[in-house]
Amino acid sequence: MSAESTPEPGIPGDTGPTGPRRGAKGRRRGPRGRHHTAMVVMAWTAAGIVLLGGTGAGYVYFKLNGNIKSVDINQLLGTDRPKKVDNGSENILVLGSDSRSGANKRLGGGADDGSARSDTAMIVHVYKGHQKATVVSVPRDTLVDRPACTDTRGTEHDAASGVMFNSAYSTGGATCAVKTVESLTGIRMDHYLEVDFNGFQKLVDELGGVDVTTTKAIKDPESHLDLAAGTHRLDGQQALGLVRTRHAVGDGSDLGRIQLQQAFVKALVDQVKSIGVLTDPKKLYDLADTATKTVTADSDLGSVNSLVTFAEGLKGISSRHLTMVTMPVRYDPADANRVLVEDAKARQMWTALENDRPIPRSATEGTATGEAAGVVGGG
Repeated sequence: MSAESTPEPGIPGDTGPTGPRRGAKGRRRGPRGRHHTAMVVMAWTAAGIVLLGGTGAGYVYFKLNGNIKSVDINQLLGTDRPKKVDNGSENILVLGSDSRSGANKRLGGGADDGSARSDTAMIVHVYKGHQKATVVSVPRDTLVDRPACTDTRGTEHDAASGVMFNSAYSTGGATCAVKTVESLTGIRMDHYLEVDFNGFQKLVDELGGVDVTTTKAIKDPESHLDLAAGTHRLDGQQALGLVRTRHAVGDGSDLGRIQLQQAFVKALVDQVKSIGVLTDPKKLYDLADTATKTVTADSDLGSVNSLVTFAEGLKGISSRHLTMVTMPVRYDPADANRVLVEDAKARQMWTALENDRPIPRSATEGTATGEAAGVVGGG
């Protein structure tokens, strides 16, 4: 590989360092949590689709505007937050909500009890100039200290120590999730985006599918995925299966599934950038309608005009300019189904992002990976 094509450590465009792999022994999970959505991968492209839909006027504009759900994160969290860094960068917390109600019951299983969880989280750091970005996946099973928080209904929730990261969302929704991430990282989240997996599946279908290449066969009855090695155009159901599967790849942990999600994000970004929706007004509208129904945003992004402006700032970022990494963790010796933050390495990561710098390779070397790297790539 030439020097020109070799990515620097942590520079957007690299898939991110992976570190030594660990044995799978004792790491495979049981039935708990099979119905994770992981459709957070769609949020990265939803804003770009909204950008296309935002060119309409009249009925179309008001229809799309009325689709968007928003949460006033800034008001709910108040002033007890990390200081906003004015260096031209932006940090966006992107979550996937695993709802058990409505259309999602069919896709996710479980009781139709109206509950929701966030089993996938990505911190998207957009560098100054908005030409490159780093995406940090936060494993849902990471044990963290959750700060006290107040949800959108005004209910106060006490702090808790040593709880799973995804309990923040199930306890207090978006505001508790954002506060937990800010407490964990010391970095202020400028924006919040959330997507449900019913919308994820529909959007992939309306995009005409997404091309991926598998280096080995993936067969997982749990996620209804059966792919031979080779190149495939995945429809919405297959894409959902891919980003949910864990039993058929790596060590069977959530960390392996994260690596599949990261590879799919890159393929999805390329698919959205290459599709010719502008020549088909109906397709354009269908995509924008689904995207705006799928996304919940912070109030600063809670309108078509705001999402259009936001998406304009992201459209120069292609998959070559994305670094995909996972928050540094190690397996919990007391429970194979949990992971613990590697504090010193994580601090390197958060310091780099806070200062709008590339993540050093040392921040991720030697951490738990899930052993699924290289299984899936773009088509």
